[in-house]
Amino acid sequence: MSENTDRVAITADGDWTDDVDAEEGVVVNWFVGEGSAVDDGDTLCEIQIEKVSIDMEAPIDGTLDEIVHGEDDEFTIGETLAWIEPG
Repeated sequence: MSENTDRVAITADGDWTDDVDAEEGVVVNWFVGEGSAVDDGDTLCEIQIEKVSIDMEAPIDGTLDEIVHGEDDEFTIGETLAWIEPG
């Protein structure tokens, strides 16, 4: 895990949060692992809120530095799921 403060958080929020009433969700699947290079727009993981599946995408090019919530982990909407090191 890097201590770089320039890391970008992948958070469980977005435009879709207006469409759900739930305050919690679960990580269904990670498509990339820690240390993997990612490009802007790559699908990182699938989350489920209520009965809706949502693909979380990389907002920048970089390296998936740290997964905070693994598969089957529950999280609160707005919580950080992972960190990307820009690059």
